[in-house]
Amino acid sequence: MSKILGVLFVFLVSSNIALKAAEVLADGAPIEIEVYRSPSCGCCGKWIKHLQENNFVIKDFLTNDVQAIKEKYGVTNNIASCHTALVNGYVVEGHVPAADIIKMITKKPKIVGIAVPGMPVGTPGMNMGGRKDAYKVISFDADKNYQIVNTYKGIK
Repeated sequence: MSKILGVLFVFLVSSNIALKAAEVLADGAPIEIEVYRSPSCGCCGKWIKHLQENNFVIKDFLTNDVQAIKEKYGVTNNIASCHTALVNGYVVEGHVPAADIIKMITKKPKIVGIAVPGMPVGTPGMNMGGRKDAYKVISFDADKNYQIVNTYKGIK
């Protein structure tokens, strides 16, 4: 009996987290996000489209000095990508899936933000046919502590 209750408890907690993330979208209120990107980067525009398809409203800032934005918000070279975004007081670096952003702003962890370092093929905005590289979504804080918050498997 206790095993069944334990499984039920885990299911309910997991469902509650998923429901809270869904509520961010279900209440109809779009999520505003500022995106800082180079005018010459095409994949950033594709990532923006992915966010728009997931109820984000984009404030798109084109800049020739994205590095200055990264430095201002604590994005180090080891987690850097091509664009940097700000949402609900958090930093989003690179091709982070919308679901991971929603999860972060729903759970409200004590971090600076999340990142997908580099530009892995198959991440939102980096679609190249059926190929997908394995990649990780990493959280980071002001003390430069990093933690894996989600992992995506690759497909060759």
